[in-house]
Amino acid sequence: MVAIGSKALPLRIAEICDLIAECSVAGEDNTYNQGGRRRNMSRKSMKKTKGVDGDNSGKNTSGGNYNSNHQDQEASVPHTSFLRQQVDPETAKYFTEISNVIEGTEIDLEERSSICGNALEETRGKEVELATDYIISHTLQTLLQGCDLNQLCTFLQNCSKDFPRIAMDRSGSHVAETALKSLASHLQESDTQDLVEVTLNDICRSIVVNPVEVMTNCHGSHVLRSLLCLCKGVPLDSSDFHSKKSSQVLAQRLNFKASRVDESGTHGLQMGFPDMLKFLVSEILKAARKDIEILQVDQYGSLVLQTALKLLAGYEEELLHAIPIILGCKGNFIDKNVVKRLLSLMKETAFSHLMEAILEVAPETLYNELITTVFKNSLFEMSSHHCGNFVVQALISHARNEDHVELMWKELGTRFKDLFGMGKFGVVASFLAACHRLNSHEQKCCQALIGSVCMENEPPRCIVPRILFLDNYFYCKDKSNWDWPSGARMHVIGTLILQSVFRLPIEFIHAFISSMTSLEEDHLLDTTKDNGGARVIEAFLTSNASTKQKRKLIVKLKGHFGELAVLQSGAFTVDKCFDVSNVSLKEMIVSEMVALQGEISKTRQGPHLLRKLDIEGYAKRPDQWKARQTSKETVYNDFISTFGSKETKYNESFTENRPKTQKEKIKDMRKEIDTQLTPFLAHNKKKSGQKRQSDGTERGDVKFTKHATEDDVGKSKRKAHRKRKHTEKM
Repeated sequence: MVAIGSKALPLRIAEICDLIAECSVAGEDNTYNQGGRRRNMSRKSMKKTKGVDGDNSGKNTSGGNYNSNHQDQEASVPHTSFLRQQVDPETAKYFTEISNVIEGTEIDLEERSSICGNALEETRGKEVELATDYIISHTLQTLLQGCDLNQLCTFLQNCSKDFPRIAMDRSGSHVAETALKSLASHLQESDTQDLVEVTLNDICRSIVVNPVEVMTNCHGSHVLRSLLCLCKGVPLDSSDFHSKKSSQVLAQRLNFKASRVDESGTHGLQMGFPDMLKFLVSEILKAARKDIEILQVDQYGSLVLQTALKLLAGYEEELLHAIPIILGCKGNFIDKNVVKRLLSLMKETAFSHLMEAILEVAPETLYNELITTVFKNSLFEMSSHHCGNFVVQALISHARNEDHVELMWKELGTRFKDLFGMGKFGVVASFLAACHRLNSHEQKCCQALIGSVCMENEPPRCIVPRILFLDNYFYCKDKSNWDWPSGARMHVIGTLILQSVFRLPIEFIHAFISSMTSLEEDHLLDTTKDNGGARVIEAFLTSNASTKQKRKLIVKLKGHFGELAVLQSGAFTVDKCFDVSNVSLKEMIVSEMVALQGEISKTRQGPHLLRKLDIEGYAKRPDQWKARQTSKETVYNDFISTFGSKETKYNESFTENRPKTQKEKIKDMRKEIDTQLTPFLAHNKKKSGQKRQSDGTERGDVKFTKHATEDDVGKSKRKAHRKRKHTEKM
């Protein structure tokens, strides 16, 4: 009977309760984004345990409707079952005592490392039994975190042949991940790379013996993805290479955030082993080639392949080799049979995610082949599917040139209204962003967007309201009588579309500007109070619309700037309104905020807003505040009239749109000093140059260096000495 330390008992009971709760969840994560597909899968949502031992693969379908062929494929996955060997009572008692020592008392780091190292020595030959024991595995995790690198690598090398077995166990997977994280932390130290590389090499060679079994296991797949990240040199818990939030994906697709492919380097990159990464991925695909059809539709296998592809971004040779294998091509070309299968697979959840990753990292030659061979003449059909439309979004977002946009336009350009009617708003948003990024088809896209929400004889004022409430408008049966739904939440994709529109050249968006300035006061206030709507207002205020049009909208918010400044979304809107206002409008905005200084200061953006607008200064001396604002505007406009373009207007955000760092403040002070003193010094220099000294020499540009000063002092002393000596003689 295994003795359990008194301090460990509450923790174990809580974890058992969590396990029961996890076992009661069936199916995949039921969280959906706008568009109908579930978000990317987190590890917590992927845990599907079967039995206490956790030795089963924990397999789950990818979310699609499988036919009998898919079921047969899943049944054919080889799984090596094994019987867990129980830990002998003496060893169990020893590790319970070790747990009590480590967790129960305060010990210094050196002593802790020694205890952990000695305890790990006792695991030799018993690594699998201890790592897969539900109780002792937690103690083992603590030991792996506290030991030094040599002891850690010795443990991993001793169990390297059994590493896949440990990784596929419910408890063992946590031990494996802890060991990998400890290795990553030691890589920050000097002279550790060789030892870590040898250890990782042993683990990788063990994995590639039967990678499919590890990849299709809910626990093993996560450990394998962490191993791939470690080889690359990226943080093991990086969301970019595990599961990315749908909001992050959307931000990249709409040009609000740079994608990994577009970035110059990977953020947070640590010391890695790129050659080992290439070897591991290559060997995995070589061993898994015969089972690739299983991995394509397997939830966990797909995740491993996605991570591998994203980590290989930039390695074109490796990608050109890996992607055809993942697509199921016999060679390096995509034949008709493969095309037919791919179009079917893209309607499955697991493969649709995998295809998105492929399109993100595919070299240009391979992207060209995919768009012309696989997607051509199928874009609208694929866009109509609840999973396929996300693949089309990825395809559009990663278009490389105008020819790609033209091909997509032919199939989708006249179908915006149909796509909106089916709820595939993201396809239209992605297309608009791609047009803006590549400066292609922007005018056509705007016209198609207007035509999809506005009838021929309708005034343009209806454009913005209907896009703000996309789903509400298109799901309305009687669209001719549709009106602004008071109190309804604005559609996220609709607000993002309008933000993208206001980044386009002004000659293409006159109808949108007219619609924006035609909003009624109460509708404009509703828009400002909505998080997405407020960003639309900000996009308009920073667009290329004329200052007159922007101020026309600002006037409609008169009487509401105080309440808006208290709201998190409204505070940014007030900030942008202040930037484009003239002195009289600025005074109107500030005067409405004076009475609410206390409430505004308690909000997140409040202190910055109060400081930038100088609310306190206005409350004390409004005349001086107004004089300062007038002076700023005059100086800026004089500068623009001399050096800037005629279209440029006064915009305080040019210099004050964010709090300045100490370095920037010092730099600005130096500039100001130089600006103020240069004319003064130049005038004095000219004036002093005209004066002559008593001995007739020009004063000129005298440089008061250290040596010159010492010479002058020496001359004075010698002169005084001679005078004193002459006096003594007399």
